[in-house]
Amino acid sequence: MTIEILRIDARFDRYEELLDVILAAFAFMDGQIDPPSSAHRLTPASLQEKAAQEIAFAAVERGRLVGCIFLKPEETVLYIGKLAVHPSAQGKGTGRLLLDRAEQTARKLGLAGLRLETRVELTENHRLFAAWGFGKTAENRHAGYDRTTSIEMHKSLS
Repeated sequence: MTIEILRIDARFDRYEELLDVILAAFAFMDGQIDPPSSAHRLTPASLQEKAAQEIAFAAVERGRLVGCIFLKPEETVLYIGKLAVHPSAQGKGTGRLLLDRAEQTARKLGLAGLRLETRVELTENHRLFAAWGFGKTAENRHAGYDRTTSIEMHKSLS
């Protein structure tokens, strides 16, 4: 298996396929997390706008999109949003390759670490990110909720 990581830039024109990858990757969350995933509000046009405003990469295997990651520089860290790997490509190192690209990007930008949020119900994601060097730093609530709905995790690059 050869996975190629490509920058999503102005030449990228596969937003329908990208949306399909994200929705497939996040489908297991349906009925498991509350509130529902914001992935359901994405459209090809909103993904194109998101890619123009953030730093985005796609994972491609034999010409087929199998994953993506969106990155947003903050004051001292690089925020990871919409890390998605198609179910058919999970367990093959695709997520790790995308996170490696996030680390490289953060270092190039002179940022000290990576930050992400994951839903409180997704304990397997918590374990996976911990195995990749992330530690829990905060608990957060979505607007209108009186309970923790997500946890924040951070990885130092020093």
